[in-house]
Amino acid sequence: MKNLLLVGSTGLVGREVLKLALASPEVAQVVAPTRRRLEPHAKLVAPLVDFERLPELEPWWQADAVICTLGTTIKVAGSQEAFRKVDYSYPMAVARLARQQGTQTFVLNSALGADAGSSVFYNRVKGEVEHGVRSLGFETLVIARPGLIGGAREEFRLGEKILVPILSVLGPVLPRAWRINPAERIARAMFDAAMHPQPGEHIITSDRMA
Repeated sequence: MKNLLLVGSTGLVGREVLKLALASPEVAQVVAPTRRRLEPHAKLVAPLVDFERLPELEPWWQADAVICTLGTTIKVAGSQEAFRKVDYSYPMAVARLARQQGTQTFVLNSALGADAGSSVFYNRVKGEVEHGVRSLGFETLVIARPGLIGGAREEFRLGEKILVPILSVLGPVLPRAWRINPAERIARAMFDAAMHPQPGEHIITSDRMA
C-alpha cells in the first residue's frame, strides 16, 4: 500500500481525488495539507498549513507519490500576482520539498494550452509550473492537461456557467479534445497515474479525460 500526499484537496478535482484515495485499498494513508479543516477519516492526516510558510521538516513529505491539484482563477485570486502564487509558487514549493525528501512521483493538474512561451498569462503560468516541476528530476512526472472542467464548484465561475451547458449539448459532435472534462475523470486519471507510476514524463491530454 502507498502513502499519498495530496495538495488542493478542497478544490473541484482535489475533492474527487481524495474520495478515490480514501476508498482505495491501495492507499495506506493520505496526507492532505490544507488551509481549512477536512472531515476526519481513519486514513487521513490533514495538517493545517500556511502555503506561504510550509513546514519543511515534516515526515509526511516522504510520500510514495504527490498529486497536486492546486489552482484558481485570476478573478477568484484577485490579481495576476495572487493567481501566480496559487498556480505557480505553491505547487513549486510543494514539489521542491517532496523531491528533497525523496519522493519520486509527482502528478500535476495543469491545463489545456499550457505553454511557458504563451502571450496569454494563464497559459504561460501553467506552462511555467510544468517546466519548473520538470526541472526537479522526479523519476515519474505526470501532467494532466484538462480543458473545461465539469462539476459543482464551491465558487461561481461565469465562463464555466455559460460554456458548460453549451458544450454538454454539443459534446457528441465535438472533437474529444474540446469536450468537457468531468472532474471525476480527471481525478481518476491522476490517481491511477500516481498509484501505478511509469518512469519518465507522461502527458494526460484532455481527449483522454472527456
